[in-house]
Amino acid sequence: MNGRPRPLLVVHVIYRLDYGGLENGVVNLVNRIPAGRYRQAIVCLAGVGQEFRRRIRRDDVEVVSLGKRPGKDPAAYGRMWRVLRRLRPTIVHTRNLGTVDMQWVAVAAGVQRRVHGEHGWKASDPRGLGPRSLRIRRACRPAVHRYVPMSRDLARWLEAAVHVRPERIRQAYNGVDTERFRPATPVESAGRMVRIGTVGRLDPVKNQAALIAAFHGILERHPELAPRLRLIIAGDGPLRAVLAESVERRGIGSQVWLPGARSDVPALMRAMDVFVLPSLNEGISNTILEAMATGRPVVAARVGGNPELVVHGRTGLLYEPGDPAGLEAALEAYVATPGMGLDHGGAARERVVAGFSIDAMVRRYADFYDELLSARN
Repeated sequence: MNGRPRPLLVVHVIYRLDYGGLENGVVNLVNRIPAGRYRQAIVCLAGVGQEFRRRIRRDDVEVVSLGKRPGKDPAAYGRMWRVLRRLRPTIVHTRNLGTVDMQWVAVAAGVQRRVHGEHGWKASDPRGLGPRSLRIRRACRPAVHRYVPMSRDLARWLEAAVHVRPERIRQAYNGVDTERFRPATPVESAGRMVRIGTVGRLDPVKNQAALIAAFHGILERHPELAPRLRLIIAGDGPLRAVLAESVERRGIGSQVWLPGARSDVPALMRAMDVFVLPSLNEGISNTILEAMATGRPVVAARVGGNPELVVHGRTGLLYEPGDPAGLEAALEAYVATPGMGLDHGGAARERVVAGFSIDAMVRRYADFYDELLSARN
């Protein structure tokens, strides 16, 4: 025994540890914060996907599943209270609407410092303005010491809609592993077809249906492109069967690949020429950062935090949400001018390395936790 006190414990509370950008960010943070600075644990309300559990490389991180039932499950609050009383964390960090009410459980359990992160909104409430969700967030506001929105857009929403005072907000961008997500080598790049792709949860808010429609529209106007144009939609979720049916109904099954959830996302992104994020709304997209780190130009809807990442005309192209012609035009520009994609992809990689690395993200969070502990309120 060296007599040094144990590092303080941070408990991350998420709805489910499974496929998604929020969950990916938590795993990256847990793996990278030095063990000598903070201990960490993850509490999942509704379960743990084993693939994501295996991505946690540290054996000192406890992962707890509360087994919350769908809908209302009052007993889950009691289970959370017992877990927090056993773990005795100094900081509890909840994320998004599905966990914000656990802030009051943390108060009851005697947790000293409480943080809530906002990463984006649901498809059913794409601007976070639904009366019920606002009531819940405002009711939980007194229990939260600090808010961490992932984008400036989310920070403005917290002030305007949830009525959080600016001094309680610490905006922080996600980071990406620029070694894991790296550009393709010349051998990997040589002689490929033009592959347009996206990665993410197959959910209405991600709007992959618009990407399928745009791809089909390009093929209808330019049938000569069919032999060399391909679309990749990687991920899983409630809309997988619907999207697969749309592909077959349009007769483009031979050009579209829906591989499901993948463990080889870096290699998959290196196989793409253009990355697309057609979401109806976003906080700060991990997949955009990953694509940029991979040296891929990004086509994205001008929503949420996307314009904070993608510099239009330099690292990618932005189009107005709800404008299918704008999406098609952006994709056609890269298909017609491969050199533009290479230029934009190189600039995207430089931008991520300079300001959105995973090491920079970890430093921001560790410094934020330090500040939180020294704050008086």
